[in-house]
Amino acid sequence: MSSTVSYWILNSVRNSIAVQESRRLYSRFVSNRNKSKWRPLRVPATLKNSFSRGSLALQKAHRHTSTEEDDFHMQLSPAQVNEVLRARESAHNILDLDSRVPNSVLRVESNQLAANAPMEDRHGVASCLQTSGLMFGVFDGHNGHACAQAVSKRLFYYVAVSLMSHQTLERMEGAMESMKPLLPILQWHKHPGDSVYKDVTSVHLDHLRVYWQELLDLHMDMGLSIKEALTYSFQRLDSDISLEIQAALEDEVTRNLSLQVAFSGATACLAHVDGLHLHVANAGDCRAILGVQEDNGMWSCLPLTRDHNAWNQAELSRLKREHPESEDRTIIMDGRLLGVLMPCRAFGDVQLKWSKELQRSVLKRGFDTEALNIYQFTPPNYYTPPYLTAEPEVTYHKLRPQDKFLVLASDGLWDVLCNEDVVRLVVEHRAEAGRHKPDLAQRPANLGLMQSLLLQRKAKGLHAVDQNVATHLIRHAIGSNEYGEMEPERLTAMLTLPEDLARMYRDDITVTVVYFNSDSIDAYHKRD
Repeated sequence: MSSTVSYWILNSVRNSIAVQESRRLYSRFVSNRNKSKWRPLRVPATLKNSFSRGSLALQKAHRHTSTEEDDFHMQLSPAQVNEVLRARESAHNILDLDSRVPNSVLRVESNQLAANAPMEDRHGVASCLQTSGLMFGVFDGHNGHACAQAVSKRLFYYVAVSLMSHQTLERMEGAMESMKPLLPILQWHKHPGDSVYKDVTSVHLDHLRVYWQELLDLHMDMGLSIKEALTYSFQRLDSDISLEIQAALEDEVTRNLSLQVAFSGATACLAHVDGLHLHVANAGDCRAILGVQEDNGMWSCLPLTRDHNAWNQAELSRLKREHPESEDRTIIMDGRLLGVLMPCRAFGDVQLKWSKELQRSVLKRGFDTEALNIYQFTPPNYYTPPYLTAEPEVTYHKLRPQDKFLVLASDGLWDVLCNEDVVRLVVEHRAEAGRHKPDLAQRPANLGLMQSLLLQRKAKGLHAVDQNVATHLIRHAIGSNEYGEMEPERLTAMLTLPEDLARMYRDDITVTVVYFNSDSIDAYHKRD
């Protein structure tokens, strides 16, 4: 690739930064770390034309910072592109935890691609061990990764506890009182490369315990309904995040982390599947859709969430109902909540929930806000907080044999692919993966044969099919042109943007695809 292309990207992004610096809004300070995101920019036609003129000499595959202009090479070999795209992918076959009950979920495939450094998205998959059901979550952080990290680990526990029977909660409380081991709550399905994270710290466990004690006081034998559990869990965790930093914490590390969690934010989309029952709780602009194959073989998309942003008229009406009529013109400015935040629902973000007095009271306790990357900023027209909520919108769907897969993803995917395109790409991937499976009925299945087939494909220069459908979606999200055609040069350019500039062209992307077991779902219906 010619140096002209490299410098064009660098200069165009720097020019856009210079323009943004003139804007005295919160988004100026955190343009690449806040949910008041710059929309992903498409590679202009001039850049696309430059690709065809550039050389394709291969260089080492690593990301650069923009200070490396003198040695800024943007070529990756196909193998290096695949290495970057597949670095965070994971897949899990879901086994029946109870052999008497067939699982409606067959397999889960996930992947992530970072634009921020560090990445602000998180995701998780876990089985409830004291109740039935599987949970899948996607969490899109902003203004740092701390809130998304905390929510992605803690929310699953709140939901699981909410669904426990009164008897199980009594056993949990009895174990705590007698200082015995707790009953196992979750079985996490993690990628082997996932970082080690202490799921429940002592402070977090204390607050979880207070929550289940309050549930015990309700004296409900069977626990909350799934819809109630999801709603209460979202709201209660957000409340605990707020209260934890208001409390006097002696441990400096815990105190600093609590501040970062509270002053950063995260949107969340969490699905709970139990037999035929699919519930999706959403707060923010992550999204969940179903891929449906009708009896005539045609595919369609069934949206299960609505984005909570300024383009959602129901959300706009809700905000206006909750605040004085005098604020109708200022609640949404420039397509953002108070001119600051794209989503209208999120965890954390206490600077849009607390009073000005409470914010000053907490921050004056001697925190090194600069070192912790805490932005002390109150947006204009901040009169009647809270303006932001973590209350989710919960959707229920009874699974049918024609419901083939569920896609949950952060808005980095939906910014560039519509619902229908995502369904189409998943369906095409299923068909393509089937076509590229070797005909083992015709030839002996051994490692020698498999290696031979792979070497033949490599020698012919054929494109290796992504085994992971989430990788396939991410590849097309950043590598397709406006006509939906894959452009290898575009893909390479988007993957090799310097770390400090990548966020100006694309967002973090997290994708989880859940494949359903149609035979099990059909069996459930026949039993009904």
